[in-house]
Order: sequence, then C-alpha cells, then structure tokens
Amino acid sequence: MDSPVIWMTTVNPHGQPQTSPVWYILEEDELLMYSLDSARVRNLAANPHVALNLDGNGQGGDIVTLEGTARIVTDHAPCWEVDDYIVKYGARIARMNHTPESFGRKYHKVVLIRLTGGRIW
Repeated sequence: MDSPVIWMTTVNPHGQPQTSPVWYILEEDELLMYSLDSARVRNLAANPHVALNLDGNGQGGDIVTLEGTARIVTDHAPCWEVDDYIVKYGARIARMNHTPESFGRKYHKVVLIRLTGGRIW
C-alpha cells in the first residue's frame, strides 16, 4: 500500500457517510494516520467502523476496498518520531510550509485502524 492517499469513510451522527482523503502508513498490522481534531475524529469516537478505498488504475480496474475498526489512541509517538511516516510524507509536509514537528502539533490525533476485511477487483 504505497499510495499516498487512502479514502476513508466514517459516518456522522445523522447516519450520513463522510469520505475524506487521508495520509497513512501500515504499522505492523494496522493503518496509522494522524488527524486534525475534526468531525472525522468525532465520527470515529461515536462509530469506529470505517470503509477505506485506494485509488484504482483510472480506468475502473485495480479497485481495492477495505473495512476496519478505528481507535483513537493517546499513547502513540507523534508523526515526527515515526520514520516511515516522515519518509513517505516529509516532502509533502514541507510543501505545506510545515516542519514535521509543526505538522504533528496540528495533526495530533492518532488513529489506528485494524483491518477486518476487503475486496479487490
């Protein structure tokens, strides 16, 4: 899963699915992402079930959809201490006029997602 973005769908309190692009890495057997303190995080706190989609090949093929259960954790290293995250996103963070530390202070909510299923076609 080298794609820079995965599309994560959460569900708001009214039952409306909300999809947003997120940065992620695979850490051991979970997806790790960092988030703003946002509606997405509140949605996950209320309903931890998520759907995830990777971009296909642009022609309707190579589609990967995943399901998982998210949890918000407070005892995880910030992004600037996670080498794989900085290797993958360091240049993008710099293009946003952030250092890894300033980005990590802004995107300080840590979300881990345990994958529970998926489909590929």
